[in-house]
Amino acid sequence: MLKQAIIVRKDLKLSKGKLAVQVAHASLLAADKSMFKEEWKKEGQKKIVLWCENLDELFSLYESARKFNLPCAIVSDAGLTEVEPGTKTCLSIGPAPEEKIDKITRNLKLI
Repeated sequence: MLKQAIIVRKDLKLSKGKLAVQVAHASLLAADKSMFKEEWKKEGQKKIVLWCENLDELFSLYESARKFNLPCAIVSDAGLTEVEPGTKTCLSIGPAPEEKIDKITRNLKLI
């Protein structure tokens, strides 16, 4: 089974609308990098959205995903609404095999 995990920085305290838009950006960015993209679509595009505490944790998770050769992307916001330009808001990992993503994200809390 394939899935995608989107991890959002909790310290930014984004509004619900802003959070939803950032998650959508992240999902598309990483999906476009995945060799499993078409199979994931056929399986129903399983995804989870999780919290990380801050930028340091976001970068640590990103490095772990890269270490395991998982498709991943960090969203840098344009800064037009709630945060400064270039703010790293979230990370997407996958679509990829669920067990590989879970090794990186298993200690994170669902939003």
